[in-house]
Amino acid sequence: MTVTIGRRKLLAALGGAAAWPLAARAQQPATPVIGFLNGGTRDANVSNVAEFHKGLGETGYVEGQNVAVKYQWVEGRYDTLPMLTADLVRRRVAVIVTPGFPLAGRAAKDATSAIPIVFGVGEDPVR
Repeated sequence: MTVTIGRRKLLAALGGAAAWPLAARAQQPATPVIGFLNGGTRDANVSNVAEFHKGLGETGYVEGQNVAVKYQWVEGRYDTLPMLTADLVRRRVAVIVTPGFPLAGRAAKDATSAIPIVFGVGEDPVR
């Protein structure tokens, strides 16, 4: 038994199949964004950022490949903390990281209860 498909039906079927990869790509989740809030400057924290990238890599994340990082540098201007933290909340980052900077952890806590906050301090974090 021979089945005959009209030219238009064949082209429509092939065209629909060609669109499947595009539809699958469109449904992939967006790359998560980490908000990184630090009291210093980028230049003064090169080694800290390298360690941060190392830690990300150990958990399977690589900046620019499967995660993005939005860096906020306070540069000693602590009065900018509320504005910088509000910007991270507005961007709907997946997590806010405030390594070694308790004031930023507090500002993040004051700005949101919905976004997880990761911090590292040498003192009692409850206090």
